[in-house]
Amino acid sequence: MKPTIEKLLRGNQEWAAGKLSEKPAFFTDMAKGQSPKFLWIGCSDSRVPAEQITQTGPGELFVHRNVANLVVPNDINLLSVLQYAVEELKVEDIIVCGHYGCGGVKAALAGQPMGLIDLWIANIKESYNHYESELKSLPEEARTRRLVELNVLEQINNLGKTSVIQNAWAKGTRPTLNGWVYDLATGKINVLHEEITNAEALKTAREFERKRRV
Repeated sequence: MKPTIEKLLRGNQEWAAGKLSEKPAFFTDMAKGQSPKFLWIGCSDSRVPAEQITQTGPGELFVHRNVANLVVPNDINLLSVLQYAVEELKVEDIIVCGHYGCGGVKAALAGQPMGLIDLWIANIKESYNHYESELKSLPEEARTRRLVELNVLEQINNLGKTSVIQNAWAKGTRPTLNGWVYDLATGKINVLHEEITNAEALKTAREFERKRRV
């Protein structure tokens, strides 16, 4: 067995032993079921571990990750996660968390052919085209950071348009939508807008974010 794989397995054994030492019934309780309050939609980037940067533990976050934290209307994987989280787990909040320095966003801006991934990041390129007048006047680094933020806002908007969220809001129930960006350089989360609890709040989220930046 490769030493790198052995390291992971050894780490698992140490972690499990530590949890049992803290609470003998930890895994027995975990096996009974889950009731997370949050659905986390984040980037696959290895530097953005959802549980660590929010100091949450097993059972607290229901997590979906993909390249550049996208909410694509025909992504059956994400839609299945969303429906299960909202209708079965009854999560109270959904968080879309991007991060500065996102490789997917950088690739979309670079415009260089990358193969299959081009189909995925085409969604980010569409966002860039929509906000081109704002973005093209910015220096390169600022442009990339701003597109990261705008990408999160677009995914929040896409979430709010799904039938799962629309149906939940029509019933007067949660979830609340939250757009965040994690800063790799500081370890802190930047909140982009106020909590979105209904369709009307969804319309005003971008305006709030613009005012925040003034």
